[in-house]
Amino acid sequence: MIHTSRGKWIALIVSSLVFILCFFSSIVYGYTDTSWSTAFSAFKENDGSTEHLVIQNVRLPRALIAAAVGACLATSGAIMQSITKNPLASPSILGINAGAVFFVVIGVVFFQVQSLQSYMMFGLVGAAVSFGIVFVLSSIGREGLTPMKLILAGAAVSALFSSMTQGFLTINETALDQVLFWLAGSVANRPIGLLITGLPYMVIGLLVAFVLAKQMNLLAMGDDVASGLGQNVVLLKFVFSLIVVVLAGISVAIAGPIGFIGIIIPHIVRSFIGIQHQWVFPFCALYGGILLLVSDIAARYIIMPKEVPVGVMTALIGVPFFIYVARRRFGA
Repeated sequence: MIHTSRGKWIALIVSSLVFILCFFSSIVYGYTDTSWSTAFSAFKENDGSTEHLVIQNVRLPRALIAAAVGACLATSGAIMQSITKNPLASPSILGINAGAVFFVVIGVVFFQVQSLQSYMMFGLVGAAVSFGIVFVLSSIGREGLTPMKLILAGAAVSALFSSMTQGFLTINETALDQVLFWLAGSVANRPIGLLITGLPYMVIGLLVAFVLAKQMNLLAMGDDVASGLGQNVVLLKFVFSLIVVVLAGISVAIAGPIGFIGIIIPHIVRSFIGIQHQWVFPFCALYGGILLLVSDIAARYIIMPKEVPVGVMTALIGVPFFIYVARRRFGA
């Protein structure tokens, strides 16, 4: 673990360079054969060649979406794990992803929504409703909210929304055709307009999380301690919950239900940075983007010339990690 501030700053700079390398690698590598020099020339002067068109119109938007979505999912996972005191908490495990997808489908089936802004709003509402249901269900009973009850409630709500999503799509083929590319969980073939619409909300959510990181340190010490140090615990939890809903809801509206990034990255970051959230959040944003960029690059080569949805790649990495964390945390 890195203990000094200087060491953490150096690690942050190195991680930023790795992030940039992964970002440009996502632009360069894929089915269409391109090189680094071709990629740089495409940004200097587009000559109309196939390679330049692919880089500018396909791979650049794809890399931007992967970087933004990965950063948001990882940061929201770190927030959820801290405010719920649950190392397995993440947008996918607690049903937020499933809720956002279900409400997008509801918008298509019953309200015939077409605009990108409408998809975004329905996704946000779905994420908020799902998170609220899980929180209420896991708080019922004598013991109140516990990590195990949170996981069970999240699994139940996720299964409920996923089943209803499949049911509505089964009886409405038009809606299925319209949202099928969302359900796979991928950053490929996503319109850049979705990212442009959601990016201001993503940036605001991340910035607010970074600004309130020290308050999260106090919350992590316990509600009584935070309250004794002058913090409004209820307000802080509400603000952080709202950040999670915004980051996760918009990410799902853009890329579909991509899971496990919110579990994997916070644990990796805390293992070498520690638990101070003013460091955890920026590192989670960087490494979340790195993981999704690398997963997307790998997804292009597994069954080339076809591609594996990036959600499948993150699941292949995340499921063993989830089992490891669960066994270590609950002694399974």
